[in-house]
Formats: sequence, structure tokens, C-alpha cells
Amino acid sequence: MLGMSERRIFVGTAAWAIPKQYDDAFPSEGSHLVRYASRFDGVEINSSFYRPHRLSTYQRWAGDVPDHFRFAVKMPKTITHEARLRDGDEPLQRFLGEIAGLGPKLGPVLIQLPPSLKFDPADVRSFVERLRASFSGDLVCEPRHASWFTADVDAFLMEHRIARVAADPEPHPSAGTPGGWTGLVYYRLHGSPKMYYSAYSQEIIAETAKTLGDQVKAGRAAWCIFDNTAAFAATGDALSTLKLLQP
Repeated sequence: MLGMSERRIFVGTAAWAIPKQYDDAFPSEGSHLVRYASRFDGVEINSSFYRPHRLSTYQRWAGDVPDHFRFAVKMPKTITHEARLRDGDEPLQRFLGEIAGLGPKLGPVLIQLPPSLKFDPADVRSFVERLRASFSGDLVCEPRHASWFTADVDAFLMEHRIARVAADPEPHPSAGTPGGWTGLVYYRLHGSPKMYYSAYSQEIIAETAKTLGDQVKAGRAAWCIFDNTAAFAATGDALSTLKLLQP
């Protein structure tokens, strides 16, 4: 499996739907995924959070995209929100078995945590050690409780090679900058001021593109996923970011 130690920039959206107003920016032929992958190098699979997908489905998706394309995959809520990282061996192993279908096109696994989930050292260490015993690939974590934003937690994440997501809007004053393992940075832009709806200004997009370029120059892989999909702003914002990154 290739790790995201590849020094590249991956810009994309949460899911690969192509809104009608952006049809002309993509080829007319092929499935939505095939068309999406003609412009973007990466995508975040969010549907895995809500329901499982078959190994064969992941294999089919992997077969529809170019060799350089990567899929970030969101960990199921049965593990993160329902089990709250405890007693989740069976669903965890099932999930890891399913996403193995992506082969070398698997990017980071995203662990998004509920806002109420405090950092419990014993629970989190047990979960991460179980996860790392079965999975050596890239992990990114999006915590939202204030207890996660400390130097001790950052050191723990570094120890286990887990990058902390830089999120907008910020659920905590430190949440807007990357943390944890520094070999990979992962920006999740949910839309601001109206979460999931608002498009970003050209000034913010220009700042984001510069930040991504700087991170790669510093030797890191850099992901930027636009999750402001509710009013179809994500595709336009991602395309604008890509345009600024082109030489």
C-alpha cells in the first residue's frame, strides 16, 4: 500500500457528485466518478460513515479511476459515534476488510469524532493500538471536543502516526491548524459562515491554495476536502483551488 508520504496535493470534495451548474467543467462521457476523476486527484467517501459497502464495490470504484487517484474513506459511525471507540473490533475489522478493495488507491482513513467525545487516554490508546495492529496506512482524526487540543494529545497522535484535521469552522481555537503527525496535513472545509452551505471567498481560496503549496514544499502530503456540499458550493470551490495550484 502506498502511504501519503507521497508529496502531493489532493484537492477534492466529499463525494463525487457533479452539480449541473458545473457539468461543462467535466467530460460528458462516463459515470460521475469517472468524470470527477478526470479533474480531481482525490475524493472523500462519506457514505461509508452511514452504511457499509462491499469489497467488490470498492474494487469497482478503484478500477474506475487513474493510477494516481486516491480515496480518503470516513470510518463508520458505528465505531466512532455509537461504540465511541470501545468494543468495536468486529465492525472495525469488517470496515478494514471492505476498504482493502481500494488497493493502492486507498488514501487516508478519516476518524471523525462526535463533539461530546472527550479524550480518554485508556479508551483512545486501546482503540488506536487495535487499529494499528491491523492497519498501517494513513490515518487522520477530526476531534471536536476541547480535551483533544493539548500538547499531550498531539504527542500521542504523533506517536501513532495520526494527523489531526484542520477544520473550518473551528470547533476549538486550535482546530483550524493541523496537529498530530506532521507527515500529512488534511484540511476539511465545511463552509463558513453557514456550515455545509456557504461558498468560500476567492481570498480564502487563494490563501488555502498557498497553504497547500507551502505544506508540500515542506515535505508533506496535503489534502483539502470541501464539504460545503449542501448547496453545491464544494465543486466550484475545489475547481477554483485547483486552478490556482496549476503551474
